Amino acid sequence: MKILISGSHGLVGTALIKSLEPEGHEIFRLVRHAPNSRSEIEWSPDRYSIALARLEGFDAVVHLAGESIAEGRWSDEKKKRIRESRVKGTRLLGDALANLANRPKSLISASAIGYYGNRGDEVLTEGSAPGDGFLAEVCVEWEKGTALATEKRIRVVNTRFGIVLDAHGGALKKMLPPFRMGIGGRIGDGKQWMSWIALDDVVGGIKFALRNDSLQGPVNFVAPNPVTNSEFTKTLGKALSRPTLFPIPAFGVRLVFGEMADALLLSSQRVEPANLIKAGYQFQYLGLKEALRHSLAVGD
Repeated sequence: MKILISGSHGLVGTALIKSLEPEGHEIFRLVRHAPNSRSEIEWSPDRYSIALARLEGFDAVVHLAGESIAEGRWSDEKKKRIRESRVKGTRLLGDALANLANRPKSLISASAIGYYGNRGDEVLTEGSAPGDGFLAEVCVEWEKGTALATEKRIRVVNTRFGIVLDAHGGALKKMLPPFRMGIGGRIGDGKQWMSWIALDDVVGGIKFALRNDSLQGPVNFVAPNPVTNSEFTKTLGKALSRPTLFPIPAFGVRLVFGEMADALLLSSQRVEPANLIKAGYQFQYLGLKEALRHSLAVGD
């Protein structure tokens, strides 16, 4: 397939390209700078511009670009960048693809389980209503950015990512230093649910979505076995052979991270990958213990 990828230098994009290229797929990157090769196509969500003519003839587009939500405190300016990088970028790309003469068959567009908000012990599937709060609002708008592409009969898959586990990046990379020093611990009361997925299953799931026409609309990219923060903490400590005796009280997390603490670290989302399972995707890592061992072996 001829595939265009945005966010190609991020954690997921890098791993996806590394997996796709050996299979003979022709990969192009959507970039925010002047192209350095024929495989790069320039766009600028900030200026709402894109090299439209160069988008003709792709079999599929994988849209992964967006401002990191976990870097720095959430100032008003940071929240604006988070929202606009997702909403404006997705709308720009979705509308551009919809207006092509030769449209791609599929658009795989990133979203996140932040869509569901803080839901306690409630079991959440793709059919669950959106939640409340900043991230939920962003995710709803983010997914709406693909509306015109759907109207123009492009098969759209909105991949609602959970916590992606990889020692090289993302949340796990940030957790490792204190846990390796033996000063890691649960956050708050530790009862909040964490819906995780191994990076290998993110890549496997995207590739599955590219070739499986039965998948469309929202798809939860999480492993079938979410855990509480307490269980995650204990499992990570055991994987590293380190104690986990230093809990971080909720007020301390809020003091350090502000609004982001409640949205990311203290929020509870017990999410099931109902649509992936129904479509027949076979997870490589069903249990947290195995997923962490694999990731940490790669990262060491």
